[in-house]
Order: sequence, then structure tokens, then C-alpha cells
Amino acid sequence: MSGNKKISMAVIRRLPRYYRYLSDLLKMDISKISSKELSQRMGITASQIRQDLNCFGGFGQQGYGYNVESLFNEIGNILGVNDKFNVVILGAGNMGQALANYSNFEKRGFNIIGIFDVNPDLVGKEINGKKVLHFDEFEEFIKNKRIDIAMLCVPYEKTPSVAEKVASLGVKGLWNFSPMDLKISHDVIIENVHLSDSLMVLGYRLKEKLRKDALAEAKK
Repeated sequence: MSGNKKISMAVIRRLPRYYRYLSDLLKMDISKISSKELSQRMGITASQIRQDLNCFGGFGQQGYGYNVESLFNEIGNILGVNDKFNVVILGAGNMGQALANYSNFEKRGFNIIGIFDVNPDLVGKEINGKKVLHFDEFEEFIKNKRIDIAMLCVPYEKTPSVAEKVASLGVKGLWNFSPMDLKISHDVIIENVHLSDSLMVLGYRLKEKLRKDALAEAKK
């Protein structure tokens, strides 16, 4: 891939999905797959798959398709799975605890090395083998450890100030679970995760399905 070639964010956002499907194929001992076969599994066109992968140089062979293991490893390299990012969780409430207990992060190269909160009922508690530290200790903690990403699971009104603080200390990636599109003054990468948005889309689709089902039933 050319270092000057800009890859669209839409393509980047599809890569983890390719990675996930390829992982499943490896578990099924499938060693090669065509773009057509992959498209049928993923529900996107074979043309889209070829276009996406060609952004990175292309990995298939005419008449053969894709070597599943090779493509899985290449996409993993593109996504930084092998780079091993150090992560902290800020906020040890329900969401923070759920993230701390999610085992797939480490498999994907994200190593949780610290959990922080200000709630005295949570500070000192052990979650998945890690002791929750007070947020006042964060500045000293980061002096001794490289932290790449902070998962923000703090209350809505606290999110901007906490984000500014950790960014000022050198954290370059923020994964924000607060229901806001976070923007701060520092040069950091922010991924805003809005779980309720996805749920509302599901609600809309379900409502439309129920409406269509009712219309179909009325026509009988």
C-alpha cells in the first residue's frame, strides 16, 4: 500500500468485520475462499470486497481466491492487532466492569493494564485480577507505563474534563462510551461509541417489520 494513498474511513470500518469472518473460517478449517463465497457469508458484494482489499495492495489470486490464514494475518497487521496497545479503563461502574471482564480485547492486541475511579466504594475493588486505583493516582501511574488508549466510562458531565486530563498526559487514543460526540483541544484520536444509537436503529427496523407483517396479514 502506498504511504501517500488515503484509505476511506468506510473501508477501515469494514476491516474488523473481515477479520472476524476470517477468524471463523480458520476455526472451520477453511483454507481458501473466493470473494464470491466471502460475499455470500458477509452479505456484501464480491466487488466491494475486492475494492476494499485492493486499497491495501490486494491479496487474492485469479482463479484461486484468498488464502484465509494469510489474509487474516495481513488484516490483523493492518489493524495493529500485533502492535499490543496498552489500555486503561476510566470509570469502574457497570460499563467499566463489563469492559474489564471482556476477554477478547487481549486477543485483539489491547492489553488492559489499569482501572481507575473516584468512587470510594469501587476504589480498591479487584476486577478481573486488577485493583481499581483512584483517579488521583493516574498521573503517577502514566509516568511509569506507556498508555496508548483510555476507555472513558465516566459520567456524562465529567467526560470532557477527564478526556482533557488524560490527553494532556500523553494518551493518544480515547474510546468514549459517554453519550456525547466528544471533542477536545488536544491532538488525539477519538472513537465515540453510542450503544443507544444501535439499539434505536434496531427498534426502528423491528417496528418496520411488525408494520409490514401486519399489512401482509391484513391482505390475507
